[in-house]
Amino acid sequence: MRVIYMGTPAPVISALEALCRMPEVEVVAAVTPPDRERGRGRRSEPPPIKEAALRLGIPVLQPDSLRSQSAQNGLAELEPDVIVVAAYGKLLPAQVLDLPPNGCLNLHPSLLPRHRGPSPVATAILEGDETTGVSLMLLDEGMDTGPVVAQHLYTMTGEETAGELTGTLFDMGAELLAQNIGPWTRGELQAQPQDNALATVTRKLERTDGLTDWTLPAETLARRCRAYSPWPGLYTEWKGKALKLLEISLLPDSVSPELVEGRPGQVLSVIPATAAAVATGNGLLGLSRLQLEGRRAVTAREFLAGYPDFIGAYLGNQ
Repeated sequence: MRVIYMGTPAPVISALEALCRMPEVEVVAAVTPPDRERGRGRRSEPPPIKEAALRLGIPVLQPDSLRSQSAQNGLAELEPDVIVVAAYGKLLPAQVLDLPPNGCLNLHPSLLPRHRGPSPVATAILEGDETTGVSLMLLDEGMDTGPVVAQHLYTMTGEETAGELTGTLFDMGAELLAQNIGPWTRGELQAQPQDNALATVTRKLERTDGLTDWTLPAETLARRCRAYSPWPGLYTEWKGKALKLLEISLLPDSVSPELVEGRPGQVLSVIPATAAAVATGNGLLGLSRLQLEGRRAVTAREFLAGYPDFIGAYLGNQ
């Protein structure tokens, strides 16, 4: 079975490795976006899938677009039986979708039709979902609208960050892919159409999503902190600088009942539960680890040692 693999970030390396372990599979190429310049030095940085593919001895293709005739010709020359896609980041044009006789299979980290689109993992955390999962689906020209081949459910603990959950779901997806790609190409499986009436669509996250609104309940902000880790992160402003809230916790009212009525955004001293907390629209948010713009990340106690005037301050544009 000749397979072309399309992907970009580190969490989808596990699916590529799973394909390489299958004796009946030959990964004839890995397709990933071009290298990008990053950081202050504008150093060229390859996508994680490129590095993994080269380590595995797989040829790498990095077209700017799959809509160009040259890119499509290059894929056609590889004569794939199936194309596998996992977080590639671009919609495939019809010419590519129609290329392999067994279609293009996609790993999507949600239980479709719930959470279609670019941010399914973060959205599941933001909305407090009790379960999520991973879907193996047949791509069409829509945004995650194709029929589903197989799914695997994951029960949420309520502690996952988006980064952790993404890795977990794509590891599960790697197993799901390995179990189903053979039966699929042999015609032993049938994809089931999605119920569009149950569909929800996520949006692309923006940097500004991470800016804290202290009038929101503490529980909502705690979910945002997990959903926006590692990007864009949850942050606020203090003395004109960005302050990243790297680790936070919900504090029960019993810790210090008299402080719960504090003005939203006010930093309070709560000992011994935590070094500091912030009053929100409903409840207290404990601060465990912080990073002020231009400084290294430190614990809240270390932060207070350097900035004793932090207690009593108001965070954000107040």
